Amino acid sequence: MKNSVATLALAGSLATAIATLAAPSAFAAADKEKCFGVALKGQNDCAAGPGTTCAGTSKVDYQQNAWKLVPTGTCEKMKTPSGMGSLKAGPAPT
Repeated sequence: MKNSVATLALAGSLATAIATLAAPSAFAAADKEKCFGVALKGQNDCAAGPGTTCAGTSKVDYQQNAWKLVPTGTCEKMKTPSGMGSLKAGPAPT
């Protein structure tokens, strides 16, 4: 009986520790937003639209359907040679 109580206590402590470690990254993501058209070629964060799968798959600089996470409120203020950042995806490159 003592072993099972000790095992449960240890498991509970471990679960709490893991949850505490995961929490800061969840809060950090809340302060960010997807910004389309600001990533350099191969430096997008994820899913750059049709023909791509995930991070690092954008084909050209400032691809309009590729996004990067940026601090909330800064996206539409970011100027690139192709225009301003956007909170909505644009057309895929041709």
